[in-house]
Amino acid sequence: MHKCKTYFLITLVIFFFQGCKKVKNVPVPNVPVEITINLTLPSYAALINVGGWCYVTGGSRGIVVYRRSLDEFVAFDRHSSATPNESSCVNPIIVSTTNALELIDECSSAKFSLYDGSAITGSDFGLRQYQTFFDGNSSLRIYN
Repeated sequence: MHKCKTYFLITLVIFFFQGCKKVKNVPVPNVPVEITINLTLPSYAALINVGGWCYVTGGSRGIVVYRRSLDEFVAFDRHSSATPNESSCVNPIIVSTTNALELIDECSSAKFSLYDGSAITGSDFGLRQYQTFFDGNSSLRIYN
């Protein structure tokens, strides 16, 4: 019985210390965002279809919006988390010309997923994500 208690306590301590890892914050500035776009406008025509994406002004260095499904959108800041303090690199991340589900930081060659903003290569951090609300019709709100 004593061995069971000891084993239980050791296991509990191991799980406790594994769960206490320091969480790293995305090193991209957190700027206020409150944008509503009208999906019927020609500049947002790509968002009419699932899999479509477009760039929107706002955020730290612009925002890329991607339509995941009929009623789900995601929005990510184009300020790369791979080179957050690089002042000589003014180009924000872009959608890859060879893989439409990949975003590329042209300065560091880091790659990110357009689907969920996670880092694929070249960065320890994903992209800063903004909340979205789709009214089911033609209005998409992007905010934080």
